[in-house]
Amino acid sequence: MIALSLAEIASAVGGQTYDIPDESVRVTGPVVIDSRKVEAGSLFAAFAGERVDGHDYARQVVDQGAAAVLASRPVGVPAIVVDDVQAALGALARHVVARLGATLVALTGSAGKTSTKDLIAQVLRRKAPTVFTPGSFNNEIGLPLTALSATDDTKFLVLEMGARGKGHIRYLTGLTPPRVGLVLNVGTAHIGEFGGREQIAEAKGELVEALPADGTAILNADDPLVRAMASRTRAKVLLFGEAADADVRAENVRLTENGQPAFSLHTPTGCSEVTLRLYGEHHVSNALAAAAVAHDLGMSVEEIALALSEAGTLSRWRMEVTERPDGVTIVNDAYNANPESMRAALRALTAMGQARRAAGGRTWAVLGQMAELGDESLAEHDAVGRLAVRLNVSKLVAVGGREASWLQLGAYNEGSWGEESVHVSDAQAAIDLLRSELRPGDVVLVKASRSVGLESVAQALLDSGIDAGADAR
Repeated sequence: MIALSLAEIASAVGGQTYDIPDESVRVTGPVVIDSRKVEAGSLFAAFAGERVDGHDYARQVVDQGAAAVLASRPVGVPAIVVDDVQAALGALARHVVARLGATLVALTGSAGKTSTKDLIAQVLRRKAPTVFTPGSFNNEIGLPLTALSATDDTKFLVLEMGARGKGHIRYLTGLTPPRVGLVLNVGTAHIGEFGGREQIAEAKGELVEALPADGTAILNADDPLVRAMASRTRAKVLLFGEAADADVRAENVRLTENGQPAFSLHTPTGCSEVTLRLYGEHHVSNALAAAAVAHDLGMSVEEIALALSEAGTLSRWRMEVTERPDGVTIVNDAYNANPESMRAALRALTAMGQARRAAGGRTWAVLGQMAELGDESLAEHDAVGRLAVRLNVSKLVAVGGREASWLQLGAYNEGSWGEESVHVSDAQAAIDLLRSELRPGDVVLVKASRSVGLESVAQALLDSGIDAGADAR
């Protein structure tokens, strides 16, 4: 964080100081909510959770070097006391952002936010110092913490914004007002909470409504609900996609034999070739979104294409591809899932498996529940199961309870003999099945909503491969 005195912080958040001998002492370290991450000069924000109360760690963090605690009550050590710690954290972020002078880029969408945010960050940091949201730290607490991690030399601040209802993005843009706003897509993620795609579009569009007249709204030309958001902003509109009228577009899209996308990138300033290190054709749209941001911020098409071609995966469990010593490839995409990302991952699996089929390799889709789909849950799980068969996935392993059984039923009803799918009760059952069945050349996709925890399946399979490789030697 930029260095601020305790007196200035107290004024910014409307707090009272307690047990602070010298209010000119400055916070020079990060603002943290985890006592294990305290550094010298930190400000520790004490949240009272259901099981852990941060106030109980106040003495410990000051002993570890924290300059003070942001708290909702006096804690016997230097503290700034406020009525609401979360609101104060947001107010502090707003104060810091106003001081920074950095360009704020905010993005939202139903799918691909984190992957796109990581691409934007990797492209922009070639131009100037860039701070960006770690992982999916995109809510009312995570976003202020990201903004507060910016320093005096930060030129670009890239912020992912999530929403579970109307008004959420409006609140986040109030804390960190963006100059560039990107909307990726409107899908069915959290449709059970929103009520429908039109309601999701209404909430996501709050981002472009927050942009200033001299800002830029970057919109997906291939998504009608996103394209229509152009009427909701006073900012300049820049379209990306594969549509002929997109300002930043892809032509000649293809997949390498490893399932990595390649395409010709066209911007208003020229054209250049891109081959991504990521897996799956769905990353073309993500890359175009990142390219549109970079173009708007002054990068040449050649610079953008080179940066995209060299960019990798920064966030865990998102299409992480690892080949075991015995030749089995594990694709760990277990961080989260919705119908759009499930379909994209299955198509990526199919592309990766094509080159291995000639040598006898098979494709396995280890899938679990997609959460928060409401009344659409049965239909969406059934459709994903059917798609796995239509894409000629060798075997679907549906893991878990009722929703997983719907996945398997869809595959069973779509298949010829019912041998394309199996339903198992839990992660351990899936691990046992795969350990006994996998052979060199196989590709295994592991994907489900975060609450299912299928990353344990991917990790167990990776560990099994290490053991198998050691045995082979």
